[in-house]
This record gives sequence, C-alpha cells and structure tokens, in this order.
Amino acid sequence: MEHHYEHFWLDPKFWVAVSFVIFVLLVGRMAWAKITEALDGRATRVRAELDEAARLRAEAEAMRKQAEAEREAALREAEALIARARAEAARLAQATAEEAEAAAARRERMAMDRIAAAEAGAIAAVRNAAAEVAVNAARQVIAEQVDAAADAALIDAATADLPRALRAA
Repeated sequence: MEHHYEHFWLDPKFWVAVSFVIFVLLVGRMAWAKITEALDGRATRVRAELDEAARLRAEAEAMRKQAEAEREAALREAEALIARARAEAARLAQATAEEAEAAAARRERMAMDRIAAAEAGAIAAVRNAAAEVAVNAARQVIAEQVDAAADAALIDAATADLPRALRAA
C-alpha cells in the first residue's frame, strides 16, 4: 500500500532521508576533523623526523670530514716520521761507517807504528850486534897485532894530535 502525500515534505521517507544526510554530514564533519587532525599530527611528526634525520646527516657528514682530515693528518705525520727515521738511519749508517773507517785507520796507524818500532828495534839490535862483533874483532886484532912497543907509539901519536883535535872541536 502505497501512500501518496500531497507534498513531498510531508512524506516521512523524505524526513528520514534528510535526517540521514544531516547525520552523515555531521559524522563526516567530525570524522573529517579527526582525520585531518591525525594527518596533521603525523605530518608534524614526519617533519620533525626529517629535520632530525637532516641534522643527524649533517653531523655524520661533519664527523666523516673530521675523520678524513684526522686520517690525512695521521698519514702525513706517519710519512714525516718514516722520513725522519730513514734520515736518522742514513745518518747513523754514515756515522758508523766513518767511525769504522777512523778505527781502521787508527789500527793501521798503530800497526804501522808497531812495525816501525819493531823495525827500529831490529835495526838497533843489528847495530848493537854489529858493534859488538866489531869491538870483539878489533880487540882480537889489536890483541894479536899490537904489542907493548906499538901500543906506546899509538899513545904518543894520539897525544901529539890532541892539540889539533881540540882546536877543531
């Protein structure tokens, strides 16, 4: 049974539809407010997280640059240390070589001095031995050839020659 109302606003279906639309609009508006509020909060949190991430990235970049600078400084310092060590090793090697040469020269000079001393000693010993042999030989020759008369003649000749030898000296 269908009822036909004279005007549409008198029909209860119309008012149910109008109330439904008003209800949907009110609930939709409240839901829209809550949804936009939640989305704005989320957007704020995302912005804050992005800002924090950018700040952390900038800090990490600064730390990376500082670490690279420290690494380069450490490399330069290590290279300088190696260069100083090499120079010191070369200087020590040079000094050791010079010291070894000086020690060898001193030893050579000492050996030459010993050889010269031994040679001088040997020459002196040979001279002493030769002088001793000559003295012994002269003694024997004089003892065999010079008798008392020849001895007196030699003494007279030496004393006669004494004034001339004293003037010459």
